[in-house]
Amino acid sequence: MTSTTPDTSAGLDWAKQRGMGALAEKMGIEWVEFTVDRCVATMPVEGNTQPVGLLHGGAYVVLGESLGSMAANLFAGSGRLAVGIDINATHTRSATSGIVTGVCTPIHLGRSHTVHEIAVSDEQGRRCSTIRITNLIKDAPAR
Repeated sequence: MTSTTPDTSAGLDWAKQRGMGALAEKMGIEWVEFTVDRCVATMPVEGNTQPVGLLHGGAYVVLGESLGSMAANLFAGSGRLAVGIDINATHTRSATSGIVTGVCTPIHLGRSHTVHEIAVSDEQGRRCSTIRITNLIKDAPAR
């Protein structure tokens, strides 16, 4: 972690101050824990389902990308910007009610790229989806 990266003990405050974006807010995603080494967020199933009542596969991906991109930006630090360049998801179980929890951990934290895995589980702790995201780290545009 560089000296320009926010203190990991203040990561949750940093994430809440930065915001998660309009889509994630509409989906009801809420931060629970936020450090460079581990980020956690929850999302309700209700309001994010397919017509047959299952949590939409795209909703899992929105949760995963929200966690992975924000984690990469925390790692990137001040004056740098992380942008997603690849994402994939494997859905292994369907959530139909309650909330799901995404836990994001880094696989690779490099100078120009990060790779994170996000495990999304239901309230019984059963994994529903595994998402992997790669972010490119570049200089932030001048404001």
